[in-house]
Amino acid sequence: MKIGSVDVRISILPIAAFIVFTSGFIIAAFFGPPEMADDVRKSLIWIIPALFLLLIIPAILNYMSRSQYADLEPEYEMKAKTVRVRLINESMIGKIVRIVGVVEQARYQFINRPQFTVADRSGSISVKMFTTPADDVKVNDIVEVYGQVIRRYIVTGEPVINCVIIRKTEQNG
Repeated sequence: MKIGSVDVRISILPIAAFIVFTSGFIIAAFFGPPEMADDVRKSLIWIIPALFLLLIIPAILNYMSRSQYADLEPEYEMKAKTVRVRLINESMIGKIVRIVGVVEQARYQFINRPQFTVADRSGSISVKMFTTPADDVKVNDIVEVYGQVIRRYIVTGEPVINCVIIRKTEQNG
């Protein structure tokens, strides 16, 4: 679903919750004991909006995070320094960087919090994103990544990239 220039994607978890709860209410209303079915039918005035909120709230949250990332994109493209992965170290924490590489792993895309392992010829690094990327990035895609170098675990851990932009390059063929 597209709202303005923002592509909104709902993860599979809210959709699954919507299906499970909707199925439960339908079963309770039409196949449950008569006294329970009457209560469920009387409650439809709040059950139906509550079910749709299971989809609407995640969509709104995804829209807000995607639009915030879209606002940051020009700033990151302007300030980013292109670096090789092996040069990213503790002294670069807080710096905005750009890397180009191949996606070796893609995890957690089904919950809209993807984490990629991106490698160039000098090494590989974890790239975390806290919303859905604009492009549908898969393993073996050649991508350019714009983000800020952070520690993996707030105050400890190796440097990783907190990604704002990950996009496929023309080299994907």
